[in-house]
Amino acid sequence: MTALLADIGYQDNWIEVLGAPFMRNAFLGGILVALAGGMIGYFVVVRGGEFAAHALGHIGFPGATGAVLLGLSPTLGLGVFCVAGALVIGALGHRAREQAVATGTVLAFATGLGILFASLATRNTSTVTNVLFGNLLAVSSDQIVVFVIVAGVIAAVLVVVGRPLTLASVSPEVAAAKGLPVRALGICFLVLMALATTVAVQVVGTLLLFALLVTPPAAALRFSARPVVVCTLGTAFGLVSVVLGLVVSVMFNLPPSFFVVTVSTVIWMVAMVATRERHRSAESPAE
Repeated sequence: MTALLADIGYQDNWIEVLGAPFMRNAFLGGILVALAGGMIGYFVVVRGGEFAAHALGHIGFPGATGAVLLGLSPTLGLGVFCVAGALVIGALGHRAREQAVATGTVLAFATGLGILFASLATRNTSTVTNVLFGNLLAVSSDQIVVFVIVAGVIAAVLVVVGRPLTLASVSPEVAAAKGLPVRALGICFLVLMALATTVAVQVVGTLLLFALLVTPPAAALRFSARPVVVCTLGTAFGLVSVVLGLVVSVMFNLPPSFFVVTVSTVIWMVAMVATRERHRSAESPAE
């Protein structure tokens, strides 16, 4: 058994590694991203914003690589492009179909730009890899400060617009009839999602973004439709995914992104199985 564990990279000193300074940053960064994702994730799923979330991660890619070319922080470039992309998508797409077209168009342009910048940033291939796949173990103290600010901004904005945004997400027609600025709330949601995407990309990368923004709240929605419950459960599922994924990655000296995604997926699958009968009963016609 010991030989088998050694063959797959098991580290006997993994407990000591967990106490290293870089691991402290990794845990803090992961927890903050899970909090940000938990707060905005409910709206992502309820509004059907999964494609937009996926697109914003890729739209931020040329921002990060372009910032590297200019000698700036990749986080800054990532955030600027994500927010700018959200504003453009919100401005061009009023109805769902228009927004999907705008999202696809902006995504295609940003992807082409990202390929150009990546080809020019040959000396910084590690940055390109980190943006695509994430690198939680490389989170710096400066990034932790950014994560704190982003999580704080998302929380503060949701305290103000949480209720009207919930109504506009669940029933936009009723929200419009009540005089709520549905389009402005939609743009506000896109900007908040862009901020959450900016920090989540640095943990799991653009290709695995769903693991923290979509999968935990989707699992939470299997248990309840109440926004507060979904946000709380989604945050808890995200926290478990990050913490457990980090611990297992250190134990076997493998990239944490894979384990974060795996734990998140397992939680979603368990939620699907555990609530299958309840949802089947709710969907069956009354006799």
